[in-house]
Amino acid sequence: MTTTVLPGAASYSAHVPQGAVLDVVIPVYNEEKDLEPCVRRLHAHLRRSFPYPFRITIADNASTDATLGVATALSRELPEVRAIHLDQKGRGRALNAVWTASDAPVLAYMDVDLSTDLAALLPLVAPLISGHSDLAIGTRLSRGSRVVRGPKREIISRCYNLILRGTLATRFSDAQCGFKAIRRDVAERLLPLVQDTGWFFDTELLVLAERAGLRIHEVPVDWVDDPDSRVDIVATAVADLKGIWRLGRGLATGALPIGYLRQQVGRDGAPKGLAGQLVRFAGVGVASTLAYVAIFGLLRLVAGAQAANLLALLITAVANTAANRRLTFGVTGWRGAGRHQMQGLVVFGLGLALTSGSLAALSALAPSASRLVEIAVLVVANLAATVLRFVLMRAWVFNQTKATLAG
Repeated sequence: MTTTVLPGAASYSAHVPQGAVLDVVIPVYNEEKDLEPCVRRLHAHLRRSFPYPFRITIADNASTDATLGVATALSRELPEVRAIHLDQKGRGRALNAVWTASDAPVLAYMDVDLSTDLAALLPLVAPLISGHSDLAIGTRLSRGSRVVRGPKREIISRCYNLILRGTLATRFSDAQCGFKAIRRDVAERLLPLVQDTGWFFDTELLVLAERAGLRIHEVPVDWVDDPDSRVDIVATAVADLKGIWRLGRGLATGALPIGYLRQQVGRDGAPKGLAGQLVRFAGVGVASTLAYVAIFGLLRLVAGAQAANLLALLITAVANTAANRRLTFGVTGWRGAGRHQMQGLVVFGLGLALTSGSLAALSALAPSASRLVEIAVLVVANLAATVLRFVLMRAWVFNQTKATLAG
């Protein structure tokens, strides 16, 4: 039983339960009526059906009613419950504070109204406990979900998630369902980058996780909307749109160190994003090859084969490195760009040796070969150089992102 202190929080007790596998946070603001039945119901459910030690943390967000008193009384009665008081409002602020201070390996949160059927809690956190996934979210927009709520909220929710897909290219289905979990080691890396302290906190956390290549597990939930919800829809929508703009700008300008984050927390079982990288690299490679052929053909009208090959390769190599840096490997911003171009030029040198060697071999074996044959040999050699470029870029050039950003 405990009420405890976090940075910027007030508290009233000393003992904090240790050894919990799961820490479920319930952020509350002026919930004196709903808090006690919610916590008792959740506590009974976990006692009955959750096979691991757990903790329930009530995070009071500067309530002005008797919420803190109710939370404190519950923490004194129920040994797995603790209560924390923060002096400032904000669901994101509360979650960030509690998750940062928690010692549990799996961290979760749910809304105080318990709109989500608690039967989904174990399926939500089990993949995190096993290590299969990094984050888990409840989704009300899956075919397997059963949702009871008015058409207004349904339309707003679907429109919001469509906006996220269109602006930030997200793939998760439901950003704002108040039923989520994260592994603590992942939270330690992501939370320092999350700026929002309100309702956009969830979205920002999920976008960063997705861009970092983390695995997000989705659980269809049964959801019954709380008709007494006091969320200001208009103010929340405006704040969310501002958050989308800020986050999108940070991703586009490189202000958010996504490449560095991938190095820290990205999954290593299979090379991170290999299939997607191959597709994007192939697209850039095809464009580079066509550009190379066109440039070589034009330069060959006024220069020898070796000079035309050198200039065509140099021009396309610079453009190829820049395109792959942004499109294939997801590195944005100017930081590290000079180093990447220098390393790209080394890769270019190897490509030059390969293509120049093919020209020399053609000249020795067939000195009277036609221009068409010459170009065909160079295309094959350039494709081979492209394969070599991908391997070196992935294993060497853009594998230096961590050191570059850290420095």
